[in-house]
Amino acid sequence: NTAVFEAETEKSGIKVKWQRAGTEITESEKYVIKTEGNKHSLTINNVGKEDDVTYAVIAGSSKVKFELKVKEPEAAPAPAAPESPAPPAESSQNTEGNRQLTLTSISSAETHPEEPLDPIGLFVARPQDGEVTVGGNITFTAKVAGESLLKKPSVKWFKGKWMDLGSKVGKHLQLHDSYDRNTKVYTFEMEIIEANMTFAGGYRCEVSTKDKFDSSNFSLTVNGKVNSFPLSFFFLPLTEGHDDGAEFNFSSLLKKRGEGKSESQSDVDVWDILRKAPPTEYEKIAFQYGITDLRGMLKRLKRIKKEEKKSTAFLKKLDPAYQVDKGQKIKLMVEVANPDADVKWLKNGQEIQTMSGYIFEAVGNKRILTINHCSLADDAAYECVVGDEKSFTELFVKEPPILITHPLEDQMVMVGERVEFECEVSEEGATVKWEKDGIELTREETFKYRFKKDGKKQYLIINESTKEDSGHYTVKTNGGVSVAELIVQEKKLEVYQSIADLTVKARDQAVFKCEVSDENVKGIWLKNGKEVIPDERIKISHIGRIHKLTIEDVTPEDEADYSFIPQGFAYNLSAKLQFLEVKIDFVPREEPPKIHLDCLGQSPDTIVVVAGNKLRLDVPVSGDPTPTVIWQKVNKAVPGTTCNDFICPFHCPQLLFESEGRVRVEMHEDHCVFIIEGAEKEDEGVYRVILKNPVGEDKADITVKVIDVPDPPEAPTISNIGEDYCTVQWQPPKYDGGQPVLGYILERKKKKSYRWMRLNFDLLKELTYEAKRMIEGVVYEMRIYAVNSIGMSRPSPASQPFMPIAPPSEPTHFTVEDVSDSTVSLKWRPPERIGAGGLDGYMVEYCKDGSTEWIPALPGLTERTSALVKDLVTGDKLYFRIKAVNLAGESAAATIKEPVTVQEILQRPKFWLPRHLRQTLVKKVGETINIVIPFQGKPRPKITWLKDGQALDSKDVGIRNSSTDTILFIRKAELHHSGAYEVTLQIENMSDKVAITIQIIDKPGPPQNIKLVDVWGFNAALEWSPPQDDGNAQILGYTVQKADKKTMEWYTVFDHYRRTNCIVSDLIMGNDYFFRIFSENLCGLSETAATTKNPAHIQKTGTTYKPPCYKEHDFSEAPKFTHPLVNRSVIAGYNTTLSCAVRGIPKPKIFWFKNKMDLSGDAKYRMFSKQGVLTLEIRKPTPFDGGIYTCKAVNECGEAEIECRLDVRGNQMNPMHKPNTARKRD
Repeated sequence: NTAVFEAETEKSGIKVKWQRAGTEITESEKYVIKTEGNKHSLTINNVGKEDDVTYAVIAGSSKVKFELKVKEPEAAPAPAAPESPAPPAESSQNTEGNRQLTLTSISSAETHPEEPLDPIGLFVARPQDGEVTVGGNITFTAKVAGESLLKKPSVKWFKGKWMDLGSKVGKHLQLHDSYDRNTKVYTFEMEIIEANMTFAGGYRCEVSTKDKFDSSNFSLTVNGKVNSFPLSFFFLPLTEGHDDGAEFNFSSLLKKRGEGKSESQSDVDVWDILRKAPPTEYEKIAFQYGITDLRGMLKRLKRIKKEEKKSTAFLKKLDPAYQVDKGQKIKLMVEVANPDADVKWLKNGQEIQTMSGYIFEAVGNKRILTINHCSLADDAAYECVVGDEKSFTELFVKEPPILITHPLEDQMVMVGERVEFECEVSEEGATVKWEKDGIELTREETFKYRFKKDGKKQYLIINESTKEDSGHYTVKTNGGVSVAELIVQEKKLEVYQSIADLTVKARDQAVFKCEVSDENVKGIWLKNGKEVIPDERIKISHIGRIHKLTIEDVTPEDEADYSFIPQGFAYNLSAKLQFLEVKIDFVPREEPPKIHLDCLGQSPDTIVVVAGNKLRLDVPVSGDPTPTVIWQKVNKAVPGTTCNDFICPFHCPQLLFESEGRVRVEMHEDHCVFIIEGAEKEDEGVYRVILKNPVGEDKADITVKVIDVPDPPEAPTISNIGEDYCTVQWQPPKYDGGQPVLGYILERKKKKSYRWMRLNFDLLKELTYEAKRMIEGVVYEMRIYAVNSIGMSRPSPASQPFMPIAPPSEPTHFTVEDVSDSTVSLKWRPPERIGAGGLDGYMVEYCKDGSTEWIPALPGLTERTSALVKDLVTGDKLYFRIKAVNLAGESAAATIKEPVTVQEILQRPKFWLPRHLRQTLVKKVGETINIVIPFQGKPRPKITWLKDGQALDSKDVGIRNSSTDTILFIRKAELHHSGAYEVTLQIENMSDKVAITIQIIDKPGPPQNIKLVDVWGFNAALEWSPPQDDGNAQILGYTVQKADKKTMEWYTVFDHYRRTNCIVSDLIMGNDYFFRIFSENLCGLSETAATTKNPAHIQKTGTTYKPPCYKEHDFSEAPKFTHPLVNRSVIAGYNTTLSCAVRGIPKPKIFWFKNKMDLSGDAKYRMFSKQGVLTLEIRKPTPFDGGIYTCKAVNECGEAEIECRLDVRGNQMNPMHKPNTARKRD
């Protein structure tokens, strides 16, 4: 039968190659290859069993493999049963022949039966593995039970490990979701449209709710199209990166993919496991990793093992992978066997051209590709090609870590307010992770959390905050973490200033004013329970936190109860407006002056005014004749200032100070008005009004008290600092504003931040406060406000910066290491928890048994984890304890439970002789000897060294002793240092001793009495005696050498020869030989050799040599050009050369001609001749130098000449190619 394979490329004109079992297919009767536009086909005629192999089609850098399976009709399987897995690809039956042809893609994956409902996770139905042909559509469905969920779950689709498909929605990918109210099931669908080969691989679906998480993995297999036979391939070009647009192309993210399903598992290289495993384990590994095509697996393993043969072109190949940071430089290097070999470098299958950023180097056998300033575009597969061999590697470009340059700041808001956390990172568009109390935050349908990017700034936005949103929020990058706290408080409105009762006269102005804590709160004004409607006379205003009701030209109808009600709060601020009606009674003509302060209906002796407000005091007066009014300030709030008098004659209103000062008096017919504009603290005091006329006088004192917000308190002090808390203390303000302080408000901020966060909404009555919920290791500042009935003071100066830190935990493993008569040695390990404050050191103390006083054992702190306590009294029983100290204070103490008696412990002396010293220690002359022998014994023992029973000479040998070891030191060893050394350890009547044998060796002397005993044939017999000086070591052998008398070059005959006689053979007759012998021991050969005095002559035999007679050969030869001149076309102004090669004996004489003119005397031309290569150099030719150039060679045997044409052109190249002409004359 005939099998036809068709493939389709993205573009027409692309060259396509077909391969059979890794070998390229050439067109023949058996294989017919056709190309029509972008469609390519391979036809296999007379299909036989031998055609059951792996095929491949290659277009550019894309390669697709497939198999052709040929089966006999008897072996054809029955139709697939329902319980058996579906075949991995489509198949067709040829009804005309006896055989069935099945084509299967190697990269196809095994299908699995539908999974049952998941009773444990969130999924009701998980997405299943799918299979699709190129250009087809496929939909994956996941179902989630929503009966127990308060809101819609969050679902994400991934390809591979990290690629989020949410940003890839477009032409090839669509995501859908729906909700069935009857079954209460959420359905999520991922639809892939017009699939191509790059879509194949592993996928993952993740679903998460507020407190649950589940995920499901599945895979997609993409098979080729089928036209005349059921398979087609669709090629996409590999790209360097991926766009965030609608093109759903994963090819740039995929690494090298194998054929098996397990290849999608990027963490495990199954082929590497199979290659190292024995054949008996193949079936088990294939079952474990889901490989169903065992035959294809065995074929690939066989091919892999073939590829493992030793390379003939490479001495050292590229590493399997390289990694480099973005922006750094990397070198890819191979070593080739042939130093003159040319190499090609490929990137993603395309040859790398010489360009900026790539540097090619050849140093000996090394070939180096250097990539400067690596970018993400350089993350690719690279190959080095030498001939038919390739070396493959992958380069991974690692992006630098994203750093947080501006951290998050703590925030405190009210319920329902918008929260916006902001941080700044080191790179624009970076991916960050947001967490709340350790749980990752995601986008939800209700837009509870919204994430925003603006350049390097990252935002987390909570539209309407609730009490549940309080907590610690964390932003994480791959290079840093920042934490901030959010506190959400219930709304609470405070009234800073309530409305007050007013008493006004006709035609005057009445102003009701109140101040609340929230400037965004609105409200309504009521008059006798009815809402006040503003008009031209009644005005209502709201500026910031202040609400005002202004009534102009007051009439008796305006007298009523007025109230202000803030919207959303159960408050009712009310006050009464009283209309003052002035009554005028008939008085006699002469009436003494009278001040009618009692007619105001209240005691006017003390008038209270808020600082900054206007004081207007109406004082009714009477008298006949009209009295003169004098105002005096007799008591000022600021002592030492002079009194100000305001003298106002009642009948001269023009003399009033209406516009000359902030404090003034206005006169009317029956009363005078005392006005203070913007009352200040200095205006406080006793004001006296005096009326005078001829009948008499009257006076009254009025006390004005100015009240204000308190002065700011002094900076608070911080004490009792802990791990996440501290105690804040402060003093009352020096001036309370004339009203008692109602409480205090405390604020906190981070040292480098500008945002203050309020810590309390209820006023603090005390002068101390314990601040909590701070982050250990962060520097904070505090400030305080004082609040009275008028309002809130300015903030106090910030406290000294402080850091919440906790003391470390107690040190661990505290033990006594050693005890003597006056010292105790202690050791310990650092605490398990040190904290952000670090560790300043350790404090060591001791206490006598029966006492409670702890005495410092060391002056100050120690940073070491051991201590030696000195100057102790022998026999005392002491307890020891140690504390770790840092900025936060001292840790808990680690104490030794039992008392320690200060007394030397008697310990029997004993040597611990090292193993290498238990046998003879051999050293060469001149080497350094350093013997260390550890021992034990208390008190400190006495140490004695002896050599061969005699004391050591301190000038020749150095002895150093410590409490734990003794050292024997010889700077340069000599032969006399050899011997038996004995060291003794003595404590009172107890002792211990060890013996050490040292052998110092040197090179031996030469052998003695060398004799040439006999010479016969081609042999010589030698004898000698051992050397007199053996170098204090056994003679291991001898080295015998010979030298021809003519050259005196020595050659070794015997090496490590143990006897003292030998026979030297294979000598050349007619030559004279000298012999020498070296002796050898452990140190090596002797420095000199024993040499024979007389040479040994090897006599010749009786034959004589007669050289043959040869006729001398005539090597003469006429000149002949072995390499012709070539026609050339060159650019004017650049030096050029003409070259050819000639042969002839004797050496011919060379002549150069231009257009038959001899060039010998022309300085423009230079002629060279080297090893038969003739060169004519033309310096900076012009168009006039063009023409026919001839080279002529002449010797006594003949002559030859050759010519070529030279064209010299300007900007355009019009080369003329003429055939070479050569003439030879003999």
